[in-house]
Amino acid sequence: MSHVKITALGGVREFGKNMYVVEVDEVIFVLDAGLKYPETEMLGVDFVIPDLTYLLENADRVAGIFLTHGHPDSIGALPYLLAEVEVPVFGSQLTIELAKINVKGFDGSKKFDDFHIVDETTEIDFGTAVISFFSTTHTIPESLGIVVGTPDGNIVYTGDFKFDPAVGEGYKTNISRLAEISSQGVLALLSESANALSSVQSASEPEISDKIFDTIADWEGRVIIASTAANLARIQQVIDSAIKVGRHIAFTGHDLDQIVKTARALGKLRIDDDKMIIKPQEIKNFEDSELLILETGRMGEPLKTLADMATGRHRWVKIKDGDLVYTVTSPTIAYETVVAKTENIVYRAGGIMRMLSSELKVSGHANSRDLQFLLDILRPKNLVPVQGEYRELQAHAEHAMAVGMLPENIFLAKRGEVITFDDNGNLEPNGVVPAENVMIDGSGVGDIGNIVLRDRKILSEEGIFIAVITISKHDKKIISKTKVHTRGFVYVKNSRDLMKEAALKVDEKVTQYLAGDSFDWAEIKSEIRDVLGKFLFDQTKRRPVVLPVVMEVRQNDYRQKRHPKPKKKVSSN
Repeated sequence: MSHVKITALGGVREFGKNMYVVEVDEVIFVLDAGLKYPETEMLGVDFVIPDLTYLLENADRVAGIFLTHGHPDSIGALPYLLAEVEVPVFGSQLTIELAKINVKGFDGSKKFDDFHIVDETTEIDFGTAVISFFSTTHTIPESLGIVVGTPDGNIVYTGDFKFDPAVGEGYKTNISRLAEISSQGVLALLSESANALSSVQSASEPEISDKIFDTIADWEGRVIIASTAANLARIQQVIDSAIKVGRHIAFTGHDLDQIVKTARALGKLRIDDDKMIIKPQEIKNFEDSELLILETGRMGEPLKTLADMATGRHRWVKIKDGDLVYTVTSPTIAYETVVAKTENIVYRAGGIMRMLSSELKVSGHANSRDLQFLLDILRPKNLVPVQGEYRELQAHAEHAMAVGMLPENIFLAKRGEVITFDDNGNLEPNGVVPAENVMIDGSGVGDIGNIVLRDRKILSEEGIFIAVITISKHDKKIISKTKVHTRGFVYVKNSRDLMKEAALKVDEKVTQYLAGDSFDWAEIKSEIRDVLGKFLFDQTKRRPVVLPVVMEVRQNDYRQKRHPKPKKKVSSN
């Protein structure tokens, strides 16, 4: 057999952050480069990308990056990878245009321009492997699956997909192409699992379109639609419904104008009446019953922006009595808490919040029947479930066994785990590569680790306690006794005795430390932190972040303050 390796740098045992590495005889092919949105406990983190260490260390072996579709979970990490590794990027026309928007918006990659447009008729021969594609159905046009053709069979990666015969042009799955790939032999299938726990048939796109139209048509006040920016299928349905009922549409999403403009230029989004599109600053010129506001938020998630609307912090829109806030795309699992909080804030502002997913089964991902149907068509020798939490990967494996796959041919990979094939073509683990979460916070890339997150969590729950003391290291004495300050820990006016006693504890510990023979700045701060931490926990059963600040008075400065030089007398001759 040729030497083939498969490694998931993200996208397994988690939702989003898709990035899969296929190696064929030393040549590396990267399938998708996505991000995921942070979980609730990742305080202050904007989003998370895969660990790129392995690709950076082997940059000379990377032949290209191949993208399945234009959603953040597939292209969101691309700018950070291209800032370090300059290799060609391949994808459908719309995917490439959306990727360009992403890449140009990041300083480290904005000069990159090695993009290549492909479709399901494209074949690229890299010598060790031939890369080809197949059309899939998702919530964005021109989604593709990827085939890495090796001498021992195809490695097939589905990307996000579902089966829906009722979708329009640009969204259809090519079943005959799947049959052709199957006839060539499929050594391993990397198939998404995000909806594997459900056996319920998702509503078809025409059913969803009708529900959106009915909701908009029945409402008398303003309608505020919340959607992810790259869900072009849903955005098209909203625009069509608004125009049918005579509502003017204002785009208020951060990236929406650019995405709509790009999709329209490529013929992937249709607006039948341009006069119905208005600018956000024109909202005040129309009656509530004439308005539809389409909000997509920043980085594709609109929920935080809805909260801004409800609390009066949005630039153009403030939710008021009579407003309907209608969420037409299903938020990720990580945002369930945010959804509940946002709904509460919207109701307090006077609006009403509804979710399309509460009225219809809505998903852009394959359910259990779709997964089994794909397995029946492709008949892979091995299956690697991807794109999903562990419970979803496990459910996918069970569905595969129900249609005849043997357990030894199904591999539930861990992030960073390297998978190879034995002489019989069966999967086996073969080491690991770095695959930690890399957290993006503002312009910081990877500088937020577990310790920082732990401190943020403690700060958010227990507050901070600061102790400031001034010493003379030379004279081994305290110059200015401890002053303590706190935020988010206790109410100071009711805790004056606690604060005074805490300050005395620090004075005692510092006096004791200075009486010793040695001196180390880190050590004295650690001593203060320990004594304060124990005292505060004993008194309150809480553990705030303790921040000791130890200042030193230099010998000369100290003596000058104690014995100032006498001022010279000026003679008056």
